[in-house]
Amino acid sequence: MKQSEFLFAGFGGQGVMFAGQLLAYAAMDAELEVTWYPSYGPEMRGGTAHCTVAISEQPIGSPVVRNPKVAIVFNRPSYLKYESEIAPGGLLVVNASLVEERSEREDIQVLYVPATEIADSLGDLRLANMVLLGAALAAHPAVTVDQLLAALEAHIPKHRRNLLPQNREAVEAGMRLALEAEPV
Repeated sequence: MKQSEFLFAGFGGQGVMFAGQLLAYAAMDAELEVTWYPSYGPEMRGGTAHCTVAISEQPIGSPVVRNPKVAIVFNRPSYLKYESEIAPGGLLVVNASLVEERSEREDIQVLYVPATEIADSLGDLRLANMVLLGAALAAHPAVTVDQLLAALEAHIPKHRRNLLPQNREAVEAGMRLALEAEPV
């Protein structure tokens, strides 16, 4: 396995950090080398938030990711900021519920996921992060769905354990959508 690099970006409160951290836990639990590097804006909720995750079978030299192979953007400002930063041949996963723009890049794969709408249909808007993560892993399987769901079970905070079935359903909904989508 070559090194996989993920960028998660959105507003604080959208679950950006949790999605990245969950991916990092899944990789770590699978005994892979991993880094998780968070960055917050000045506000906790509503401000900018992004994190990067690097996964490899070999030691990782730096947690800094400049041109990620996979970018998962939760909102329009993140799309505008990071769409041009994705490595050629990479994957851009877009929350199409909040981003109307369409990428004109021909050197990347783009997956438009109506994550907020799917999360709403599952009964909780906060599940959009898991929908996006599921879609990204279906298109770029750095860890398996079983590894991700095991990490979710092992690492979800106690005060959120009641949401475990919904989180699983959201991951699976994102994966189904990605597997059925026409590559763009």
